[in-house]
Amino acid sequence: MRAVVQRVDRANVTVDEKITGEVQKGLLVLLGVAEGDTDKDLAYIIDKVCGMRIFEDEAGKMNLSVKDVGGAILAVSQFTLCGDCRHGKRPSFTAAAAPDVANAYYERFVDGCRKAGLPVETGVFRAHMLVELVNNGPVTILLDSTKLL
Repeated sequence: MRAVVQRVDRANVTVDEKITGEVQKGLLVLLGVAEGDTDKDLAYIIDKVCGMRIFEDEAGKMNLSVKDVGGAILAVSQFTLCGDCRHGKRPSFTAAAAPDVANAYYERFVDGCRKAGLPVETGVFRAHMLVELVNNGPVTILLDSTKLL
């Protein structure tokens, strides 16, 4: 499972000219579910996203989590994070989980973040989405559950 986590001042997702999810200060999380991902992968990503200390404290150090700063999460499912470009120039997406599996994990990710006490807004699974954001920092972190240390 992969997640691209961006610290944002604001972000929104639009589908068919309607905003489906919008946050102010918080995180934009693009989530890619791969074939073979397990509950362990999901728990790892939820724990990291909800607890990652990438917001500045009063001393200017990245010491605070999204929850600490009263922020929210905008979660967007993105199978293209599982793309493989090692061979040729056209990405292969065969490593991405089947849509029904990916959607189930995506919904569980959203639920897990909410259970951690965070407000979560979403995109629309399998829809063509326009994602707009103001990345603060910029701070962008790549999480990959297959690279557990």
